Order: sequence, then structure tokens, then C-alpha cells
Amino acid sequence: MLLDLLAPPLCWSCRSPAGRGDPLCRACRRSLRFLPAAPTALPGLETWAPVAYDGAARDLVKALKFRGAAGVAGAMAALIVANAPAGSLTGTLVPVPLHPARRRTRPYNQATRLAEAISSRADLPLADCLRRIGPDSRQVGRGRSARLNGIAGSFGATAPVPAAAL
Repeated sequence: MLLDLLAPPLCWSCRSPAGRGDPLCRACRRSLRFLPAAPTALPGLETWAPVAYDGAARDLVKALKFRGAAGVAGAMAALIVANAPAGSLTGTLVPVPLHPARRRTRPYNQATRLAEAISSRADLPLADCLRRIGPDSRQVGRGRSARLNGIAGSFGATAPVPAAAL
């Protein structure tokens, strides 16, 4: 496209030219630190991430959350779906809602965008059945323990939670 020649897409991490539809340049994509495909146990929950949350991966999350780059959700979903532990992409996806005050300041809910992209790629149902309650407490700048404890009691159900999501 002529637009790509005049203003090529830039990498969301280093601002170098990136391929059309690709949020990262080749060098930043190669710098991603892929994590083992084994889930990590947290109290009462198994978790997993495709890549370490640093460098270019952190820049993608920031672009999605704070810079209005809704288009990076597709690339993030591709990483998740392609690298998910066997048998882990089952059930129903339930995106985490933003607090109403935060929602008024953002053009979209990044968790919903990411869940929609994963749902589409993995053919999983999506249920918008949670609401945010309680104070609007920011997670940015908190340590891991404070982030994990900071959301307790912050959500309620707006509709029956689908059995597949439990």
C-alpha cells in the first residue's frame, strides 16, 4: 500500500519499521522470552503466560492498555493460542471489567479486546458476566503480592456465570 511506503507501521517497542499488521519488528519479536508451557500454581488458581512480562512483551501490554493500540490484541492472542499448554484452552472466557471510573477514561476495555481475539482464534465462548464493585484501586506500581491481594472482593456477577467458566 502507498500508506505503508509513506508511513510504514512502527514497532510498538523500539519504534523501528515493522511489517504490515505486525506490532513488533523482527528484532523485538526475536527478543520475546517464551516461558515453559507448564501452568504455575497460585493459591486456588493455575496460571500461565506465553512470554515473560518484560521488554517488547511489556511494551505490547502498555500499548494495548494505555496507548489505544487495540490492534495489538490480535497478535497477543496469536501468541497465547499458539503456545498454550495442551488442553488449557477450554471453557468460557470471562474478561475482567474495568472500574466504571476507569472505563470512562479509556476508549475500550483491553481485557475484553484480548478475550475477543482469543475467543475468535481458539473458538471459545465469551461471557460478559462480571461487574466491577468497590473502589477503583490501581495495580500499576504495586508489587506482585499487592496486585494479587488488591483485587479481592472487587467483582460481582451481573448474570449467571456459565457452568463451563467455573
